[in-house]
Amino acid sequence: MTISVALVDDEAMIRVGLRMVLSGESDIQVVGEAADGVEALDLVARTRPDVVLIDVRMPRMDGLEAARRLVREHPDSKVIVLTTFDEDEHVASALRAGVSGFLLKVAPPEHLIEAVRTVAAGGGLLDPAVTLRVIAAFAAQPDPSQVTSRAAELESLTSRETDVLKLLAQGLTNTQIATRLYLGEATVKTHLSRILMKLNVTTRVQAVVFAYESGLVPPRDRNDRVRWVSGGPRGRPGSC
Repeated sequence: MTISVALVDDEAMIRVGLRMVLSGESDIQVVGEAADGVEALDLVARTRPDVVLIDVRMPRMDGLEAARRLVREHPDSKVIVLTTFDEDEHVASALRAGVSGFLLKVAPPEHLIEAVRTVAAGGGLLDPAVTLRVIAAFAAQPDPSQVTSRAAELESLTSRETDVLKLLAQGLTNTQIATRLYLGEATVKTHLSRILMKLNVTTRVQAVVFAYESGLVPPRDRNDRVRWVSGGPRGRPGSC
């Protein structure tokens, strides 16, 4: 199957670069481009792409507002937010809006291609560097109202699934989780699939949100990880 992709960025050169990278793949087709959030809404309504790559800072309507509306109005079009290191304040609100992933604009081409395929297949994706900044954002913006309402879902997890979710919330990739828990990577993926089902979420991105909003990750651990952000692990984007 061919994966259809819409590109949304106010910089034409960025769109050209994204198109060049993606157009070289036989299973990916760029179906349109937009320069701001308003154009993005119209483009997605007309083309119904599988994946939307969208910038944060744009005129008329920024990428976060556009992403919120796209998730609500076109749930079959999965949204990946393209971000930079100076946009941490936007991360939490975008994740709560239900986007399927974050990817750094400076990510290597192969990571971009992998991100599109992962999200199109129904998975979620966070660049490891972005994952750590997500942790910082949620530590700075906790939502105590979610703790009680999500207690039942947490109780449905096995002890091993809880361990996996905690490590996922620390920003570890599947390979790193497998090493830490002495498991095979395939086993970790199985645990993640069950976690998503039991928590009634669709991507690992939303599972990270759940871990913080439910209180599974204690405040002390959050603060520890915030200090770890600048020197955290780098690697391939985490996906499941």
